Amino acid sequence: MHSTLTEYARCLYGDEYGPVPDCPEEHSRDFFVERLTFADADAILAMLRELCPYLVDGQLPVWVRNLAYRLALLQRPDDPELMREAARSLWSHGPDWDDIAADLERRADALEASSPER
Repeated sequence: MHSTLTEYARCLYGDEYGPVPDCPEEHSRDFFVERLTFADADAILAMLRELCPYLVDGQLPVWVRNLAYRLALLQRPDDPELMREAARSLWSHGPDWDDIAADLERRADALEASSPER
């Protein structure tokens, strides 16, 4: 059994930057989506940042990236840095999601403008 979401994704989709382990397990996209759905934001972001460190690279399908960012944002709705990262990913794989990317950037700006820390 894979111990992390990243390991499972690497076996299922590959890794542009490193070897894919010789794994005797069967891999199911449905099981991966289930693991992704219930993963915490840290595990999701670890997978994205390890397998797609430059946002436009890696072998994760775009739909997996979009879903992963969406799930992470649901867990961290007040994280402007994460909103901007998700927006950059959407801009890179658009134009279908340009309106969503623009909205994420506006929301990040509004959060930062209303934050007393900044």
